[in-house]
Amino acid sequence: MRLKPAVSALSGGIETQRGALAPFIAMTTFQPPSPPEIPPEESLIEYPSDFPIKVVGIMHDEFAQTIVDLVVTHDPDFHAGKLEMRPSSQGKYLSLTLTVRATSREQLDDLYRALSSHEHVKFVL
Repeated sequence: MRLKPAVSALSGGIETQRGALAPFIAMTTFQPPSPPEIPPEESLIEYPSDFPIKVVGIMHDEFAQTIVDLVVTHDPDFHAGKLEMRPSSQGKYLSLTLTVRATSREQLDDLYRALSSHEHVKFVL
C-alpha cells in the first residue's frame, strides 16, 4: 500500500498517513530589515540634542546601575542626574527614563540595540 503525503503546518515538514515525519530544514536565517537611510535634512531629530529614552525591565537590585553603566559607554557625559526611576504598582518592573545627549543617529541606534539586548530589559521606547 502506498501512503499519500500530507503537509503538516505545525511541523514544517511532510507527514505521511502513518505519522512518519520527513523533516523540512530551512537553509536560510531571518535577517531583520535595516532601518531606511534618512538624509540628515529629513531627520526629525537635530543633533546634538537631549533625547529621552524609556527602559522598562524586571526589578533587580543592580538594574538601574547596570543600565547607567551601559548608557555611559554610548554617552560618556551621562550621569545619574539625567535618570528618573519609577517602580510598577506591583513592584515587579522598574521604569527608567534616561536623557542622553544624542550626537548622531548611529549613536542612538547602537544604544537602542545595546539596551534592547540586555537580559533584564523588557522593552525600550
